[in-house]
Amino acid sequence: MTGTGTARALDPERGTLAKAASENFPVAPFFLPRAWRTDLMAVYGFARLVDDIGDGDLAPGGADARLLGVSPQEAGDRLVLLDAFEADLRRVFDSTPRHPLLRRLQPTVRRRCLTPEPFLGLIAANRQDQLVGRYQTYDDLLAYCELSANPVGRLVLAVTGTSTPERIRRSDMICTALQIVEHLQDVAEDLARDRIYLPAADMKRFHVEEADLATKSAGASVRALIAYEAQRARDLLNEGAPLVGSVHGRLKLLLAGFVAGGRAAVRAIAAADYDVLPGPPKPGKVRLLREVGVTLRGEG
Repeated sequence: MTGTGTARALDPERGTLAKAASENFPVAPFFLPRAWRTDLMAVYGFARLVDDIGDGDLAPGGADARLLGVSPQEAGDRLVLLDAFEADLRRVFDSTPRHPLLRRLQPTVRRRCLTPEPFLGLIAANRQDQLVGRYQTYDDLLAYCELSANPVGRLVLAVTGTSTPERIRRSDMICTALQIVEHLQDVAEDLARDRIYLPAADMKRFHVEEADLATKSAGASVRALIAYEAQRARDLLNEGAPLVGSVHGRLKLLLAGFVAGGRAAVRAIAAADYDVLPGPPKPGKVRLLREVGVTLRGEG
């Protein structure tokens, strides 16, 4: 185990929060007010940890399971861990949670009057990941994104005090798009976990078999399928982008970063000729900054 790995095993809170730097979008950038950054990082810590539980990516050593009161014998059971995590989440709202990331979240919940529903949605999505590995239709995938992605945008709006029905609607489009883009980047990684987030109906339409996703490089049919799904994500980003123009100041820059991160990732996928199987295509900083400018100007 490396020194960094040891540190993460000893301090799961720090290890989880450190993953913010690798996301497609800015989590809590420096230009935001300190209070917003604190609360957004608390929300991110929750979202990242629940995903790590669902993906089996917890720090080695079992510290998170111990903190949640899960025995060593059951520490490898993700559904047991998710149940324990949900029980600890509920303590955020009525007592004192056990896990340090949830203790960190509690002041944010109280300060911003957050409700349990978006947090429960993220837990439900990770439960679904343990039980559902294939999605038959695009609508099925959208229903999954309603749990796995949209709560994050709703929490950002709630933390910043800017929620309205129309902003939530636009935010949901952006968050669903970001989730789809992430699935496209991670086709090979997801397949290794026996998960496919490409709708089966679309795979059939493009004559793609599951075995085609297990190759080192994508063939023409897989590339056509990825291009089709990438266009769907691009369209959702464009539909959601007016959210950026509906707010002002530093929040506008933050939301532009979300949209730009998605657009830049789609462009990176296109630049790879839609061959995502060798590894996730990632945009460079120059491309990301260019997309931020385009989004702020209301173009693209």
